[in-house]
Order: sequence, then structure tokens, then C-alpha cells
Amino acid sequence: MNPITRRAVAAALSTPLMNTMRAAAARPNVLLLHCHDLGQHLGCYGVDSVQSPNLDRLASEGVLFERNFCTAPQCSPSRASIFTGRYPHSNGVMGLTHADFAWDLNSGEQHLGQILKASGYSTHGVGVIHETRSGPARCGFDDYTNQSQAVAMADAAIAKLRSLAGRGRPFYLQAGCIEPHRLGGPNRDVDQGFLDGRLKPDAERGVRIPPYLRDTPGTRTELAELQGAIRHMDEQMGRVLAAVRELGLEGDTLTIFTTDHGIAMPRAKCSVYEPGLLTSFILRYPAREGWRGGGRRREMISNIDLLPTVLDLAGVAIPSAVEGRSLAPLLDGKAYAPRELIFGEMTYHDYYDPRRSVRTQTHKLIVNFSSAPAFMDPSQSWRPRSDTVTPPNHAMAYHPPYELYDLSHDPWEQNDVARDPAYASIAAQLRAKLMAHLRATRDPILSGAVTGPLHRRAQSWLEGHS
Repeated sequence: MNPITRRAVAAALSTPLMNTMRAAAARPNVLLLHCHDLGQHLGCYGVDSVQSPNLDRLASEGVLFERNFCTAPQCSPSRASIFTGRYPHSNGVMGLTHADFAWDLNSGEQHLGQILKASGYSTHGVGVIHETRSGPARCGFDDYTNQSQAVAMADAAIAKLRSLAGRGRPFYLQAGCIEPHRLGGPNRDVDQGFLDGRLKPDAERGVRIPPYLRDTPGTRTELAELQGAIRHMDEQMGRVLAAVRELGLEGDTLTIFTTDHGIAMPRAKCSVYEPGLLTSFILRYPAREGWRGGGRRREMISNIDLLPTVLDLAGVAIPSAVEGRSLAPLLDGKAYAPRELIFGEMTYHDYYDPRRSVRTQTHKLIVNFSSAPAFMDPSQSWRPRSDTVTPPNHAMAYHPPYELYDLSHDPWEQNDVARDPAYASIAAQLRAKLMAHLRATRDPILSGAVTGPLHRRAQSWLEGHS
């Protein structure tokens, strides 16, 4: 090779394009940022009263999924799905993991952190762990920092990023904060709002009243508080994202932002209606073309798709038990079969309230297995200051055995058409699809009432076992 040719090759290898190609060939770092109870309540999802410039910027630089559905509209079951790629009734977390709720991952379940650690990644956790009660080691973390408030979480995540920069080994950093979950403020005995003395309500741009809520002073107060908590959360996520840029990690890092379920308002959190299941999902990987540039995807996806997507990008074999599917072919412009069905479920939250749902592009069927109140308090000691449009007075409404909604004409699910003869064939089709899913995934709800950990402990004690 003559000197001119060598110089030309060297110049080519130093171009941004070749730098990008080299980064693409390497295994990416993975930064997974998450928060509580957000749904899609962000500016980049069209809620223009919310101030979320940092996450909006991430969306403008990466890819935003408009129709990402969680498997369950409550914290622990949804998070267990994110980190195992499996439905709650498959991975064992069918209720909350903390206190005497005591649900936990089945012994054989693999957490995303565990899989990546076994594949050579260094693995690190900061903040919220609500997918297991067995502690950080169960998640496969090399180390863990227990700081869940947004400021402290951001401080710890930034410190960890600084320690990881330049090591030459890919890392997985999972960092989550409690905000904008409802918090125990000074008026906890009266109402449980979104503020706790550190945060301020935000109504600078007014408030956006979701169509399923009544426009009342109480609703406006709660939404202003929620917007303030989101603004605060976004500021702290912005600090972490800025550190990624400043440390030169951005090009080699798959950055993901997501949440567990919908906002903590009636008919959202703890419901399998659209506001309970639709969640934020934004990712960015500058080294690959389809993973950057501010794209917006309309395909229906599930949060069980996150784990196989990360593993696929990292070049790690996807375990056969995973029920999600990788989005890498979709983003890389390869053959991809979009989901035709989205399944949702709820079994336990504060109490037994089993529901199962199936959604197509145009319709949703919900099957309710108990006569529990239709709209559970979205937080344990919450006395709401807001109410739903339909039916009025959510505390006095109860589930029918099944519900059917025509999403094409009724996207906010206000008109139950389950008993309309014109929809009988659609109801039958969705019933068959839901039943096939429950059988294929061996949902224990088909065998009768599902007992929780506390029930089993109480029974064991009653029978004289220690």
C-alpha cells in the first residue's frame, strides 16, 4: 500500500461515519432511566401544559413509541415485566412486592441485570427497585445505591457514570426515582397529593384535563401538583442525561426512559383502561441510524419488549422463556411483524381485584373476575380530590363481568358496548383471543381465585406450621 493510499484509509477511519460504525460494532452501554406513575404525561406526548424539556429533548434525539403498553397498571407487576420480558402471571409478581403484600419473582426468573452480568457487563442499580423484594443481588447488580428521591437518585447516577467512564467494559446502569408517585405530605391524613414540601405545583401553562376526568377545582389542584412533580423529575433526569454527554458516553450508550403505568388518578393507575396501560417509552442509540433522529413509532408494543430489545442490541441470546419480542428489527428497517394484540392484567394491588384485557387496533375487551370497586384508590391512603366523567362518583361504581369498547369511535372508553347486539361477533372474537392467550401462558386465573403470599402464610400458621 503506497503512502497516499495509507493516508486515505487513515483519514476514512477517522471520519464520524467510521466512528459511528465502530461504535455500532461494539456492545453498547445501557442506561435505563425510569420513574413512577407517569403514563404518557409529558410534553413530547402532547400534554402541552407539562414542562418536560429534558425528556422532550431525548425524544427529539432518539425514538418515541406512541403506543407502548404496560402489562399491568400497577408498580411491581409492571416493573417485573420490564425486567424479565414476561407477563406478571408468568414471572410470579402478581401484586406489590413490599410490606406484607410480599409478591416476588419466581425462583427461576432472570432479571435483565442478571442476564447482562452473565454476558460480561458491569451492572449497577440506583434508586427504585420495586420488581422484587429480595434485594439488589436478585437483580444481578454489582453494586447498588439506595437513593430514590429524584435529586439524590440523579446525584448517585452521575457519580456512578463518572466512575464508569473510560473503563472499556460495557455497563448496565438502572436508575429510577419515586417521583411523580403520590407522596405522604403534610395533609396525608386528609389527602395524599403529589407534593411533600420539596416540590411546588406547576400551572404556568395551565393544566390539561384528561377527557376521562371531570373539570373541577379538585382535579385542577391535583393535576397542577402532578405537573410540578413531573417538572422536578424531568429536571433531575436532565442532569443525568447532561452527564452522559459531558462524559463522552452518549455515542456508545443505549439510553432508555420509561415508566411503570399511568398517572395516579381515577381511571388511570390501577385500571386496564388506556390511561392505565399506555406508558412512555423513549430510547436513543446514536450509533445506529434507526435508533436516533427524533422518530415516532405508531406500532403497538408491550413493555415486555424492552428486555429482548436490549439483549438483541447487546448481542446477547434472548432466553427462550421471554414472552416479549425484540424491537431491533423494526428500528433497523428489517422484517418485523407488528403486534396485533396487546394483553393487560391485574390481580392484586391493595386487595384482590383480578382483571384481564385484550386490545386490537380498534377494540378492547376487559374481563372482571370480582365485584370490587371499579376505580381503586391509586395509592394506599389516598382520598381523591378528583372524579371520573363516566360513571360519576367512582367510589360507588362496580365492575360488570365484562366490558367492550370501540376504540375507533370511543378512544377514552366511556361507552361500554359489550351488550350491544351489533358488537356480538367482535366480543366473541376477542373472547377467543383472550382465552387462547391465558391458556398459552398458563394464567392461574383460569383455575379459580388466585391466593396471595399473605393468604398462604396465614393458612400455614392456621394449620400449625411455623
